[in-house]
Amino acid sequence: MALGLRCFRLVHPAFCNSLAALTRPVSEVTMKTTSGRRNDHGQYVARPAVPARHFATKKAKAKGKGQSQTRMNLNTALVEDIISLEDVDEEMKSVIEALKDNFNKTVNIRTSPGSLDHITVVTANGKLALNQIGQISMKSPQLILVNMASFPECTAAAIKAIRESGMNLNPEVEGTLIRVPIPRVTREHREMLVRLAKQNTNKAKDSLRKVRTNAMNKLKKSKDKASEDTIRLIEKQISQMADDIVAELDRHLAMKTKELLG
Repeated sequence: MALGLRCFRLVHPAFCNSLAALTRPVSEVTMKTTSGRRNDHGQYVARPAVPARHFATKKAKAKGKGQSQTRMNLNTALVEDIISLEDVDEEMKSVIEALKDNFNKTVNIRTSPGSLDHITVVTANGKLALNQIGQISMKSPQLILVNMASFPECTAAAIKAIRESGMNLNPEVEGTLIRVPIPRVTREHREMLVRLAKQNTNKAKDSLRKVRTNAMNKLKKSKDKASEDTIRLIEKQISQMADDIVAELDRHLAMKTKELLG
């Protein structure tokens, strides 16, 4: 009996602490494991568990950096009383289509009669497309003809417009007939077309900025229709839409550059 009591006194502290640890809810803080020691009387004394606080490492803190921010995705129906995001999106996407059309007409290795159609000629009656005042045809693979017989008074203006079109064209005139030699496809010519493509892309970005600015100005006039938080969210949505279009413009420029340089 005496021996049993003595053994119980020896294991009692460790037993109680172990029992408390087993009955402690898992949801509590993580406890750091510690070793026990014997006291002067030879009894085992367990040290109390200490809460272990886990600090974020530099690697963990930097993990979130560089990741793309959460994209906005507003319901257009909920803000249509403030601004039509669908109309803004359509205007922005039209900038892409205009650039693609420009690339197809003006930034080609092989110049065709259709490449001259878009050229704007400043006349006494205003700005007119070259194909409205002249008959454009292909004389040979190396020569395009523009017959200005219907509007002879616009011949000089048409020559100026062709020369300043940025297509590296040097027209020659014979009466009312404009001869446009097609440049040879050289490395310099390809690089010139790449520069032209970049210029046209920058102009497209200018047009996009105008669309974005107009949308923002319209939004400012509607601040009395919604809370500041809602207006801020819409502004972020519009900026995100514009960023997406810029990325698309850059993608088309990269594709055209690759095509031109071979």
